[in-house]
Amino acid sequence: MKILIVEDEPKTGSYLRQGLSEAGYVVDLLANGVDGLHLALEGAQDLIILDVMLPGIDGWQVLQELRRRGQETPVLFLTAKDHVEDRVKGLELGADDYLVKPFSFSELLARVRTILRRGKNNHVEATLLTVADLELDLLRRRVSRGGKRIDLTAKEFGLLELLMRRHGEVLPRSLIASQVWDMNFDSDTNVIDVAIRRLRAKVDDPFEQKLLQTVRGMGYVLEAPEASP
Repeated sequence: MKILIVEDEPKTGSYLRQGLSEAGYVVDLLANGVDGLHLALEGAQDLIILDVMLPGIDGWQVLQELRRRGQETPVLFLTAKDHVEDRVKGLELGADDYLVKPFSFSELLARVRTILRRGKNNHVEATLLTVADLELDLLRRRVSRGGKRIDLTAKEFGLLELLMRRHGEVLPRSLIASQVWDMNFDSDTNVIDVAIRRLRAKVDDPFEQKLLQTVRGMGYVLEAPEASP
């Protein structure tokens, strides 16, 4: 997959290009809005990472012109402009996400993967979710791993669906609570941890390869372990 970075700060641009290249993406890096817009209009990229304050024309203008011409390539704003009105403006202009500098590369990579997964599905709702040998069939409400059926409660099914839809992302407890239990997370309750423990006992413990990981102080992530070289 191809990613275009439009970033005029050399150190940030090089850091992004190296990190995303090491993550397996083909990366183009440009340092001004005019060149960025010209290359973006060719439509050869799967994602554009765009700074706001750029020489030539700024990121707002780049995105505005792309959308005006019907170019729907996903755009992630990466900028030091951290006011709420800036975020709102970026999203209203048609950006897919907005990340403020300074940023964590792991968070940036998770957001990149999420946006690219959306594009790959072409906005069509998937009915069969797969991570490694774990499968979740939304239509038949069935879960299996390695061909072996796994029986889950309704809440466990909903929790697993969320984790699989956003696999590779670290999901904080507060997000899980609001998405699965429709409640605000109370740090005094252990309902999330108990549910994760029960889910792990069914989808991970009987199997050698572990998919559901705890990220201390942050939350939980479901992802397939990287293959050994």
